[in-house]
Amino acid sequence: MSDSRAAVSVFLVFLRLGLTSFGGPVAHIGYFRDEIVARRRWLSERAYADLVALCQFLPGPSSSQTGIGIGLMRAGLMGAAAAWIGFTLPSALAMTLLGLGVASHGDTIDEGLLHGLKVAAVAVVAQAIWGMARGLCPDPPRATIAVLAALGVIAVPTPLGQVTVIALGGLIGWAALKPGQDPQAGALEVPVGAPTAAVALILFVGLLIALPLLAGVLDSPTLAFADAFYRSGALVFGGGHVVLPLLQSQVVDPGLVSRETFLAGYGAAQAVPGPLFTVAAFLGAAADPEPNGWSGALLATGAIFAAAMLLVIGVLPVWARLSRVRSVRRALLGVNAAVVGLLLAAFYDPVWTAAIRGTGDFALALAALLLLAAWKVPPWLVVVLAAFGGWGLAGLDGLWL
Repeated sequence: MSDSRAAVSVFLVFLRLGLTSFGGPVAHIGYFRDEIVARRRWLSERAYADLVALCQFLPGPSSSQTGIGIGLMRAGLMGAAAAWIGFTLPSALAMTLLGLGVASHGDTIDEGLLHGLKVAAVAVVAQAIWGMARGLCPDPPRATIAVLAALGVIAVPTPLGQVTVIALGGLIGWAALKPGQDPQAGALEVPVGAPTAAVALILFVGLLIALPLLAGVLDSPTLAFADAFYRSGALVFGGGHVVLPLLQSQVVDPGLVSRETFLAGYGAAQAVPGPLFTVAAFLGAAADPEPNGWSGALLATGAIFAAAMLLVIGVLPVWARLSRVRSVRRALLGVNAAVVGLLLAAFYDPVWTAAIRGTGDFALALAALLLLAAWKVPPWLVVVLAAFGGWGLAGLDGLWL
């Protein structure tokens, strides 16, 4: 298959994921695994785990970076762009329309439907963790690393805590674990050479330096606007929720949007599928003064995700080569086990704590898991059924009241 045809296939797959992947970055990793590893077999379980582990280390939106990495490995640079556009487009468009005042978040999505989407995420993440744990934590030492990692992240729920737990997992793996397979088997394959990777990293650093300098020298509001969003995407660890304080300082404090508008955009981002970073589209559309509207939304969205794209293209080829070295492979055994622990901690909070509020929610989550795991129902259909299930449960609560 040519790169262009493969890129079209990548776009269509990620467009569907972008329309149905509710629940935040941890749930997205579950949706990706089900579609890319289990159904389509574009990546091995090991390669997918290595990719997820890398994206936990990088600043920026981890689930979007995982998608970009999948597209890059499948269809090169066109595939990386196709995966990002497909996954980002639905939520970015919805958030732009909301920012323009075309739609109202409160009138658009019923609270019961929204809660049902959260319950669906419980089933998706549970299935993903179980599947990854079977492959990545098959023995007592790695299962122990996973549990300790989960406890560590729950005890220290910060981006630094996550990075520390992953690093400790790698140290334990390097010192105590032995890879039981050929380091080449199931490894990452990245069709990008060293020159392309180097250019991407130079651009990543260069934009961090050049954008604020040029904005000041040229007194350009447009460049200052782009710098605010690029810097937010380039310097934040921990994903969508963690980017909010940095974004707030970049757009609320200078007066681009009001605090009330900022909070409304964040609330709306919880209700749409896809990456939380598309809150940038809302802020770009709602900003005052210019750039705003459609051009502001496009500029803000492109800027906040540009760093993620450049980092994946620049770092993934190096990561792929390192993962074949036997000593690094030992460390990655521990890193991957720790990543399972991170997902387990995130499954508890915020996925479980936000969704399971009573017996009805638990029953709905079990039914969704049954459909996914036993009946092999497509995740998008399970999401739709769970949403209406949440709507029905809300109606029953109303009858009791």
